[in-house]
Amino acid sequence: MTLRQHIQNLLAQEDINFLMTNRIPRQMLTRLMGWFSKIEHPWVRDASIAVWKFFTDLDLSEARKQRFSSMHDCFTRELKEGARTIAQDADCMTSPVDAIVGAHGPIEGTRVFQAKGFPYTLEDLLGTQENLEDWHDGTFVTLRLTSTMYHRFHAPHDCTVEKVRYFSGDTWNVNPIALKRVEKLFCKNERAFISARLTGPSPMAGQRVAVVPVAAILVASIRLHFLNVLFHVKYAGTHTFACSAPFQRGQEMGWFQHGSTVIVLAPKGFTLCAGLQQGALMRMGQPLLRWQA
Repeated sequence: MTLRQHIQNLLAQEDINFLMTNRIPRQMLTRLMGWFSKIEHPWVRDASIAVWKFFTDLDLSEARKQRFSSMHDCFTRELKEGARTIAQDADCMTSPVDAIVGAHGPIEGTRVFQAKGFPYTLEDLLGTQENLEDWHDGTFVTLRLTSTMYHRFHAPHDCTVEKVRYFSGDTWNVNPIALKRVEKLFCKNERAFISARLTGPSPMAGQRVAVVPVAAILVASIRLHFLNVLFHVKYAGTHTFACSAPFQRGQEMGWFQHGSTVIVLAPKGFTLCAGLQQGALMRMGQPLLRWQA
């Protein structure tokens, strides 16, 4: 058995994985990784990317460029033109990210689930001051990004972003092991609530949806194209931003300075597209939620 396989087997043991990725100084290590990943010295850059490739299945064949200034530059890479096909079904929203489908299903009033037996509420996630009426008894989908995936997120439909609210928080790991052990984990971590109104010639026009990027251990910080602000664990500025930022379906909205999870909230009338289930691999632009009303 190779060294890589030994380490992967070790981390697959739930108790060890949880200990090594959570029972550590999470925020300090996250800030340290943020600094280290931006070092542009060729030796540091090349060694970091080489180690990353050794322990994962990092595939850069779809990257727009093949030479990177730092590990961070590699992590936030753009894709080649045409690398993703954006579905144009008039009655569906598309996946905003490359991801693995996590917990999903109907919103029970305002209650959703991060894992079986671990509920949280939209009030916990988005704040008690937020008007949640549009999502009562709606639908949610959790999309989990792994470290090797493309880490930019895109508009799931033609829409106008009306508001962004930022929540500073912790940086718990968001892998399935942690989600089964830490209650209301997404509600504790750093996150951004992006509220948008669907537009365009579509039966869904006027519906209010939300995209909620959630940060995690080693992978905090969120950047949005339409706000000249970098959200990170030490950010202490304005937390609510009124917006009027139009997007076309598939247009890039922002990126994780590293990466984590995206939660999509849709109103009553949407269902998960046929054939999708927990554990399915999604590509940005594939049909995700279909309008049934």
